Amino acid sequence: MTPASPVLHLLCGKIAAGKSTLAARLAAPAGTVLLSEDAWLEALFSDQVTSIADYVRCTEKLRTILGPHVSALLEAGVSVVLDFPANTVETRKWMKTILKETAAFHQLHVLTTPEKDCLARLHSRNAGGDHPFAATEEQFHQFSSRYVAPSPEEGFNVIFHPAAKDAAV
Repeated sequence: MTPASPVLHLLCGKIAAGKSTLAARLAAPAGTVLLSEDAWLEALFSDQVTSIADYVRCTEKLRTILGPHVSALLEAGVSVVLDFPANTVETRKWMKTILKETAAFHQLHVLTTPEKDCLARLHSRNAGGDHPFAATEEQFHQFSSRYVAPSPEEGFNVIFHPAAKDAAV
């Protein structure tokens, strides 16, 4: 595996850390496809996601179908930006199963945006009404309490991204 082969880009960071903004930049090169969890959840399950349990149930359905699809794209030579939060060990295990099915290179992009900045961006994003899901501050804290930074033992090629002052929400 070399960086010249197709790349699977993975994103890790709290809500409103700038993952989707980074995902859009990573997906800009030709031969790269962006798969956004938020877009798929909105299109398929928007009326069913009202709690963390709903989110887990619906995203598990997405993973079941998209995992093999992502592997097929990578094997076809297409790079993929998987804009699904790699925020828990369990989610990253699922992402590892994708990598086991392909010879693609990968990068796990970890956004280290401070929580206070994430909350400010969340409030701004919610006020703008452009995001498919308007997480409350309580939901932010619920999801953030489940966040686990990746460890070296997980075996990912990690790239850390400090908070950008001009990152869009």
